[in-house]
Amino acid sequence: MTLFRFVTIAMALSTSLAWADDALDKAAQDPNQWVLPLGSYSGIRHSSLTQINAKTAPKLRVAWTMSTGTLRGQEGQPLVVGDMMYFESSYPNFVYAINLDKVGEIAWKFAPEQDKFSPSVACCDLVNKGVAYADGKILVTTLDDHVYALDAKTGKVVWTATNGDPQLGQTMTMAPLIVHDKVIVGISGGEYGVRGYLTAFDLKTGKMVWRANNVGPDADILFDPVKTIDGATQQPVGKDSSTKTWNMDEWKLGGGTTWGWYTYDPQLNLVYYGSGNPGTWNPSQRAGDNKWSTTLLARNPDTGVAAWAYQMTPHDAWDYDGINESVLTESQIDGATVPTLTHFDRNGFSYLLDRRNGKLLRAYKFDPTTNWAKEIDLKTGRPVLNPDKMTKEDVNVKDICPAAQGAKNHQPASYDPKSKLFYVGTNHICMDYQAFSVKYRGGFPYVGATLSMFPADHGDVRGRLIAYSSITGETKWSVNEKFQVYSGPLTTDGGVLFYGTLDGWFKAADQATGKTLYQFKAPSGIIGNTMTYMHKGKQYLAVLTGVGGWAAIGLAEGLTKGTEGLGAVGLTTSLADYTNLGGTLVVFSLE
Repeated sequence: MTLFRFVTIAMALSTSLAWADDALDKAAQDPNQWVLPLGSYSGIRHSSLTQINAKTAPKLRVAWTMSTGTLRGQEGQPLVVGDMMYFESSYPNFVYAINLDKVGEIAWKFAPEQDKFSPSVACCDLVNKGVAYADGKILVTTLDDHVYALDAKTGKVVWTATNGDPQLGQTMTMAPLIVHDKVIVGISGGEYGVRGYLTAFDLKTGKMVWRANNVGPDADILFDPVKTIDGATQQPVGKDSSTKTWNMDEWKLGGGTTWGWYTYDPQLNLVYYGSGNPGTWNPSQRAGDNKWSTTLLARNPDTGVAAWAYQMTPHDAWDYDGINESVLTESQIDGATVPTLTHFDRNGFSYLLDRRNGKLLRAYKFDPTTNWAKEIDLKTGRPVLNPDKMTKEDVNVKDICPAAQGAKNHQPASYDPKSKLFYVGTNHICMDYQAFSVKYRGGFPYVGATLSMFPADHGDVRGRLIAYSSITGETKWSVNEKFQVYSGPLTTDGGVLFYGTLDGWFKAADQATGKTLYQFKAPSGIIGNTMTYMHKGKQYLAVLTGVGGWAAIGLAEGLTKGTEGLGAVGLTTSLADYTNLGGTLVVFSLE
């Protein structure tokens, strides 16, 4: 083979592999569309649209609505690709296509047949975080562990793949991420002894390309003992970096599931995501750091091999999943511009890392009541623990902040490149936590703890919307809410941010102050994420309303005992006085 022919083939292969994310990256820069679940590969959830601004926001009105046909929590957001809108409901995961020129019609609907056992092993409501788009296909995950590629024009199935087994407690609730020719998805089920992993399927065929566990032997977790870096120490992780941090074979039930959001840096060719809590919730059953649960990981999307891993909560004794999104920005650190990653963790700390190597640069409490740890030691990368808040078997540890639901859960943050601030929907909650011994049985809960959650400060504030700097740790302003702010904010160049509340208010707020400029009482509470787009010269906002998720699990499943719903029910007993179940897509525009 001549050198010329070799180079030509290599270039063609490179072009083929890069097509999907090149096209998506370019389309994501068009503010008229919303082509990725988080709006962009960087996950900043910011739009440059300005038609709706601080002056015009009070003139917002409902443009049109549509029922999702389901009652459980609506956690995702629509996509807009060209003149088409696509969105997915909660279980049974209906997928809809709407021609924006004909909003009164459904262009097509996909209703997958599902394993009816899967709802019984869904930990925290029958939710879904939305669809993805690439190469003329809509990519879908379903609760019963299937991945579908649908023809975007017709809704017909192009291929389907299986990513897990509900009989083992495995479910899927995350939105896919498309990178190169890979469809990257994760798995849920940490409360059922599921060992978490990330899987890449071929975009054209659905064939599995690679799978990377987060805990276990090096060959399973795709760690190179010499080349994969421990972000905390900035040294190679070494041989058996995960298994040697678990007693005996507890890693086989080790949790570390991947049900959150994923982001991607095309320049570094790295996918970023977080792993969930270790199994069981009883820390006395699993001595050691339990790596690599509650960890931020960076992987090569083509091979799955990990570049680095940074564990935020070693030996997690509070259920502080690390699955929250990693927002990619550029930061000024000691006079230099550094490609950084900002992560607001369930454990109440914001983390600023160098995304090239996982080095910790800054860490601050973003909820002032956080007390399980005093601080994060920047030299070691480890939390400085408060021994009074360490949980252990058969001891009821009181007043731990934040609660297991986190100072922030899955609700994605927004970053405004102009103000250089993050706008974050947070939880302001604490808990009592009593661990107990538990045995594993496939498909049954593997929790081992009884929790009670309550408002921080023992008041009537369970949520806060904050404007925050991850470089200084300063909260510029905060807005208190009666219930957790479980809806992902959206910021815009119009100087207005948009978010929803658990009791059903859709709000437009001044980014400079947090002051409400407009509000609308939605048909149900909001745990979905606002997105925006332009159609025929008019800016629209769209949000899925429909209360549920862990924040409202009592209402979603009809639970009344305070410790039910993994301790969350007692936190929101009054929520039924303000809202009810029911999924609706609500679209706003100016009068």
